[in-house]
Amino acid sequence: MSEIAYWLLKTEPEAYAYADLERDGATVWDGVSNNAALLHIRAMRPGDQALIYHTGDERQAVGLAEITSAPYADPRQADPKLAVVDIRPLRRLGRPVTLAQVKADPAFADFALVRQGRLSVVPVSPEQWARLMALAGEE
Repeated sequence: MSEIAYWLLKTEPEAYAYADLERDGATVWDGVSNNAALLHIRAMRPGDQALIYHTGDERQAVGLAEITSAPYADPRQADPKLAVVDIRPLRRLGRPVTLAQVKADPAFADFALVRQGRLSVVPVSPEQWARLMALAGEE
């Protein structure tokens, strides 16, 4: 069995916030159309973990989620290339991790959140994940 992978999923909190995920108990992570982000969606597996990152004025990671399905074609779209996954909330972070904190930390120099700021789904290396968890007080 392979090890779990880590991801960062961006969302506009006005459209769908972590509180909405907590309320719903699970959701289909959809709306991704960028080819690079879709490649990441297609690489996700059940059991992988994801940071939910609020964009817009917040610009901070706020909660943890688990990928609960293999990727599948978005049933609400006519294009089978548009993949989605199901996720469920795990818990809010002990404290949010801001984009400013990430940008100021040399451990994230090659992090896609910094290098490819417009990408809505980015992989997180195990080392970056550990550092993010430390910044969030999740050690």
